[in-house]
Order: sequence, then structure tokens, then C-alpha cells
Amino acid sequence: MATIATPRTSPTAPSDRDFFLRGAIAIAVTIVTGFSVQLAMGRSSFSSPLPVHLHAIFFMGWITIYLIQNVLAARGNLSLHCRLGWIAAVWMVPMLVLGIYVTVAMVRRGQVPFFFQPQQFLIFDPVALMTFVGLSTAAIVWRRQTDWHKRLHFCGTSMLLGPAFGRLLPLPLLAPWSYEATVAALMLFPIAGVIADKRRSGHVHPAWKWGIGTMIASLLVTNAVAYSPFGAAIYQRVAAGSTGANVAPLRFPPPPAGPRITGRDGTGQDQAAPR
Repeated sequence: MATIATPRTSPTAPSDRDFFLRGAIAIAVTIVTGFSVQLAMGRSSFSSPLPVHLHAIFFMGWITIYLIQNVLAARGNLSLHCRLGWIAAVWMVPMLVLGIYVTVAMVRRGQVPFFFQPQQFLIFDPVALMTFVGLSTAAIVWRRQTDWHKRLHFCGTSMLLGPAFGRLLPLPLLAPWSYEATVAALMLFPIAGVIADKRRSGHVHPAWKWGIGTMIASLLVTNAVAYSPFGAAIYQRVAAGSTGANVAPLRFPPPPAGPRITGRDGTGQDQAAPR
């Protein structure tokens, strides 16, 4: 998100800003569309535990901040942009905590979506979040180099598109590659940045290579851990003493008997049956 950036100009800055503003709008529209479709199809519920609501508030809050930051940068309001950037830096902490908490809660309740393997789900959500935090932190460190700063932020925020594409793509039909399909979809955003750079200047900025490389590395790390004894030990430790302990960690849960509803109230509705 062009967060905490130092004012700086360059001959290509206007068109550069235009791309990142349009990209921020596209990210926000994708997120809103994904969750709106879920709600319109009757697959969402507001009867969720408080941490789930807080999770939604902080994650949607980041998308809102990211969009506002790009609007401010495009309009040249760098003073407010910098002040809001420090809020965004702190904002990532509850995002990481709540994201991992909700993932663990879903695994323990045996409520992992049936098109994901529970053990892989337990690993890929935290890894995706840590990749987002890592890229965003790198963007803050490189805030004086605004060309690096905004590209790393764009890659980091793109990592948050997984849940939206999880609601837009026909993931039940894509299993056992549902996770990989989701990653491929969100990678389209930084790839669009690569294409835009190439068309505008004739070369690709190295920040894209680092950002996209990190995103690909997160996929490789996820699968390496998820299908390893270490991943099995993590799952066993997390699921111990819960419904999730009765679910085969590397088998796909059966589809729900009734309508698939997210945002459940923790009463056991829509749990995966023991395998």
C-alpha cells in the first residue's frame, strides 16, 4: 500500500500511480464481490463468534486503508498518506493473530471446507498471512524507495485475495488442486503489474521478481510442510482433544449434508464427519 512513503517524483510517476490506484480498486472489488456472492447465495451467516467478526473487521479494514492510501498517493496528499501508513503498520498485528486464531478454531471444530485437506488448510492460511506480513513489512522498510515500496505492498495485499477467490472459483470441482488454483488466481494481480511495467517502460522492475518469488515460495513451503511429518505433528498438536482430531488430516472431508453455510456459531453445524 504505498504506506509511510517519502515524497518523491519521477518522470513515470503519474502513470505508475494510476496503475496502483486501479489495482487497489480491483482488489477491493474482488473482495467485496467474493463475499457478496456468498451472502447472496445464502452461504453466509452473521451468527459467528466474536473473533470471527473481529477478523472480518480487521481484514476488510486493511483493504479499506489500502484503497485510501492509493487514492491519497494518486492525489499527492502524501502528508496524510504517511500518517495513515503508521496506523496500517500496527494494523497487521491483530490481522495475523485473528487470522491464525480463526484457522485453528475451524480445524478444531472439524469445519475445514470440504475441498481442502484439513492439514494443508491449517498450514496454508498462516503461511499466506505471514507472507502478507513479510512483504508488507519489507515495503515499509523500503518506504523511501517508493518504486519498491508500492510493488511489495501490492504483492502483499494480493495474498489476502485467497478467501475471495475461494468464494468465486468453483473449488469443489478443482479438488485436489483447490489451494493451488486459488494461488494461481491471486497471482494474476502482480502479473498484471509486471505487464504494466513492461508496456510502460520496456522492463520489469526487480521488486516484482522479489514479490512474486516470495509468493511462489510460500506455496512451495506450504506444501512441503503440509505433507511432512512436521506438518502432521502440528496438526496433531492443534487438533488434540477436539472434533478435528477425529478427522483424517490428509483426506478431503465429505461434502456437507445440508447447505454449506460459513460464519457458523460453533454449535457443531456442518462439521466434517469422522473418517
